[in-house]
Amino acid sequence: MTRLVPTSISVASALTIALCASMATAAEDHTESQSVIDQTTSSTTSSDSDNENNKHHGHKGKKHQKDAKQKIEKITVIGTAEQQIKQSLGVSIITADDLERRPPANDLSELIRKMPGVNLTGNSASGQYGNNRQIDLRGMGPENTLILVDGKPVSSRSSVRMGKSGERNSRGDSNWVPAEAVESIEVLRGPAAARYGSGASGGVVNIITKAPTKTWKGSVNLYTSQPEDDLEGSSERAGFNLSGGVTDNLSFRTYGNINKTDADSPLLNAKYATSDTATAPAGREGVRNKDISGLLRWDANKQQVVEFEASYSRQGNIYSGDRAVNSNGSTTLTDLANEGAETNVMYRSSGAISHRGSWDWGDTNLSISYENTRNYRMNEGLVGGVEGSINDSGWSTSTYETLLLTGSASVPFKRWHRAHNTTVGFEIGKDKLDDPYSTSQTTSGGGSIEGISDSDRDGKSEAKYQALYAEDNIELTHKWMLTAGLRLDHYDQFGNNWSPYLSSAYELTDDLTLRVGIAKAFKAPNLYQSNPNYLYYTRGTGCPNDYPSQGSGCYILGNDNLAQETSINKELGLQYQYVGWNVSVTYFRNDYDNKIVSGMVPYGETESGAYLLQWTNASKAIVEGVEGNLKVPLIGEHGATLSWNTNVTYMNKNRNEDTGQPLSVIPRYTINSMLDWEATDDLTLSFTWTRYGKQKPQTITFTGAAAEGDYLRERDPYSLLSLGGNYRLNDSWRFGFGINNLTDRRLFRESTGASEGANTYNEPGRAYYASATYSF
Repeated sequence: MTRLVPTSISVASALTIALCASMATAAEDHTESQSVIDQTTSSTTSSDSDNENNKHHGHKGKKHQKDAKQKIEKITVIGTAEQQIKQSLGVSIITADDLERRPPANDLSELIRKMPGVNLTGNSASGQYGNNRQIDLRGMGPENTLILVDGKPVSSRSSVRMGKSGERNSRGDSNWVPAEAVESIEVLRGPAAARYGSGASGGVVNIITKAPTKTWKGSVNLYTSQPEDDLEGSSERAGFNLSGGVTDNLSFRTYGNINKTDADSPLLNAKYATSDTATAPAGREGVRNKDISGLLRWDANKQQVVEFEASYSRQGNIYSGDRAVNSNGSTTLTDLANEGAETNVMYRSSGAISHRGSWDWGDTNLSISYENTRNYRMNEGLVGGVEGSINDSGWSTSTYETLLLTGSASVPFKRWHRAHNTTVGFEIGKDKLDDPYSTSQTTSGGGSIEGISDSDRDGKSEAKYQALYAEDNIELTHKWMLTAGLRLDHYDQFGNNWSPYLSSAYELTDDLTLRVGIAKAFKAPNLYQSNPNYLYYTRGTGCPNDYPSQGSGCYILGNDNLAQETSINKELGLQYQYVGWNVSVTYFRNDYDNKIVSGMVPYGETESGAYLLQWTNASKAIVEGVEGNLKVPLIGEHGATLSWNTNVTYMNKNRNEDTGQPLSVIPRYTINSMLDWEATDDLTLSFTWTRYGKQKPQTITFTGAAAEGDYLRERDPYSLLSLGGNYRLNDSWRFGFGINNLTDRRLFRESTGASEGANTYNEPGRAYYASATYSF
């Protein structure tokens, strides 16, 4: 995720002037609106006191009541554009109760994947790092999914080097907050996410932590998940939450977590090794988590709140044998996997100071945040067949830093007899990457390249960016809401990007609502792709099929002249709500342009004959599908004791329009059906059925040649069933229990890359879990 820093005083001044002018105008309108509120309140009061007189005035009394009612309708205060957008059909909310019913073993992505439009994939169809799957919203890929914690972007995965295929050897950014510390998770897809800027073309996942409380309260939690097969990794974790008031104006919240998920045994996929001596395709990597976080809240007065927060996390992997392209592996990789060695450790530190104000004229937010990730890992090959394979050359550190200042003001007002709520805001940020190892590949193999050093190239790169946005939520009629916004992002290296967005909700009847949305979204090139010092070398077999090696291989270089990726995201849907029922269907389409890929056409060659290629902007792609939701209260109406929730996602298109290749390997359809039963006041039971449709691989190899044989193997549809329950013994003790993959439906990763088609990841077998929580 990339953000900004002003390039001159004049830009910052213009930003401030625009913000203040918008607020002043809106405040003036709000004052006028407030006088209407005061007058209407007075009229309403007199009307109520004259009810007896009205009885004797016939039509005149009725007219007076009608006039008062009209005045009341005029002062309707509506929510902000952000609040309205979160009612879109492309938005799902996961609550703390959901996390209790279906607790993840480690990563929150395990539950997020149950939402409509969500898959776990790699960032391409290459099959590399097949078990390190990340959140993919509407088929746009993990790199187009923006992860937020309490509204602040998380950028740790950006510290991991991006390989030729566009993949990173990363677990993603959804595992920095333990499940017990989460209040809710917002999953925003399509047009609903465009307002968040770069990296949100697919959508946004906002993880919201539990807030401080005035009264002292806390909890201690223990969790374990034990697989039936000893070759699969088990999980254990322990955590605590504590919050309370220190004084009348000061309160705090803190949480801590220790979690360990073991790696799958190297024997799990052993029968798919290319030979008896080769390293088997890696199972799921293990991870050790240590998290601590604290937040101090100061209620300065009734109008102002200031929060100070800081977090620290350590994530260390437990190696399982993974590598990028080396199908045979090596003795080193096998030994490290057998040892369960820790081959990479990520240290993430973050802090923020935030101010929220609630004034007579509206609400304001101002926040400055900082994030630092130190990615400490064993060195991996940078060239040819050993790309991504751990070698014996030691360890190196990649550091990624993000500094971000954001501010916004929301003002409700009345204009042209319409209720408005306008928000204006800004962002100013800077991202810095320092990865000296990634630029250490020399030019000794293919010869010198004009314009870059043969060795000792600078591994530092940065992006400065700034953004202005304005949005308005408008009540056109009592049945018709319109939300419009415009965002301008400026990057010092890539220029400007305009992102307009528009959504509307119209009540066709009291129970049936039509919702539409369209938005332009974008993603700035990352700091590996845009760094001209970042060099990849293939000795020959990795050269494009149409440009085979001339004896000196091929280079792929970073490109500081890339354009930003863009997409036009559209959705159209109907929602029916009646007495606990909620039924919706949504059609979505993303027209994707300028996707950044490693080029397949040389722009030159060295004196030694090595072809020169660059990261480049590819042609158009299309993502298209349908999402459906069904919520049925089976017993009772409001607050049903038994409810049935089902969502369906059908992917009609997910392909590059020029090559016809999939952007990522995802199921043709996904069905998540969940049944929740409150058996008693103390016992709740849940059942989950998930069905994944057929998955098809790419039909060309990584060099552009036509794929044949096992490269074209599909992954057949399969189902997973789970049972779970929670029992509250008393006010202090709560116990959880359950069985995942009840029918023991297991799948295996059959190759390191795409040589076995779509069979690129493991689906673990039956496992039993239990938890205990003590609250005080």
